[in-house]
Amino acid sequence: MKTSVVFSEQGVRVGPAAYGLGVFSLRAFSPPEVLGPIEGQVYDDGIFESDYCMELGAAGCIEPEAPFRFLNHSCQPNCCLTEYEVEDEDGACHAELWLSVVTAIAAGEQMTIDYGWPAESAVPCRCGSPGCRKWIVAADQLGQVGEPSTPASLPGR
Repeated sequence: MKTSVVFSEQGVRVGPAAYGLGVFSLRAFSPPEVLGPIEGQVYDDGIFESDYCMELGAAGCIEPEAPFRFLNHSCQPNCCLTEYEVEDEDGACHAELWLSVVTAIAAGEQMTIDYGWPAESAVPCRCGSPGCRKWIVAADQLGQVGEPSTPASLPGR
């Protein structure tokens, strides 16, 4: 995907970002607006992993589809993932993950989430936000990681 792809229903486009691809707003969004569900394949085997996988509580994880597959990390995100318990028509309950706005987003702005990874999975961060933790890690686990490497050796995130 070298050019942008528009997802009109969600009001976003996927296009080139500082680190790979990113999700960008087509219009202004305000909190507590909900953009839509994170759709994709749900895995409940406990061993599935990928670069895009999102935790889905006790249900396992979801391998998201575009557009929200391309949400990048920020230590000061403008969106968050919200998990809901939903009852099916047959009465069975299951978890769904939705993308919600947490701070105002201008048209054309990149939409980000805080990956909140556990300390054992932390990688250096270059999100550039004023409150950058220097690590892609859950804020409450920041004390469990050391000092990041020099900027030249940081992976793109």
